Amino acid sequence: MLNDAALDLLFRQARSHNRWSARPLDDALLVQLYELMKWGPTAANSSPARIVFVKSAEARETLVACMDPGNVEKTRSAPVVAIIGMDMEFYEKLPKLFPHTDARSWFAGNPARIEENALRSSSLQGAYLMLAARALGLDCGPMTGYDAQKLNAAFFAGSAVRVNFVCGLGYGNGEQLYARGPRLDFAEACRIV
Repeated sequence: MLNDAALDLLFRQARSHNRWSARPLDDALLVQLYELMKWGPTAANSSPARIVFVKSAEARETLVACMDPGNVEKTRSAPVVAIIGMDMEFYEKLPKLFPHTDARSWFAGNPARIEENALRSSSLQGAYLMLAARALGLDCGPMTGYDAQKLNAAFFAGSAVRVNFVCGLGYGNGEQLYARGPRLDFAEACRIV
């Protein structure tokens, strides 16, 4: 079991950041981040997330042009912004990822099932990315609020990948955080049956 300090780092004291220090993120840290988050479970080990780590000034301005006004400065100032995409042809990798049965046939030709799994499992992977980032000492700022059509055209053109959400990564500037929002109590959110 993790100790209280680790649980605080991952959950209780972790915050969603909107402002960032200028400290850069090394590419090796992004590789380490992926190598950690990839082990989180997904349906049939389908692993549909495809991630673009936006670091360069040119790519950042392309991404900024896709964001809603309220997310422009957050996107511009984060050292890295991860675009978490979902591969709508993830099932083509299932012979490698789930080799003990023909899992590809569960999805091929079934658009509703593809959509459901791609969204659910890539969302899980995005959450694993944020937990892995926190475990590595980084802060996160997840965002929706973008023009999906523009973002897909800019970053996923010619592929079967579509955006799920984006997430700023770096070392947060905690001086301007909002007060921590409340959470529901167990009795408000859960039942034991």
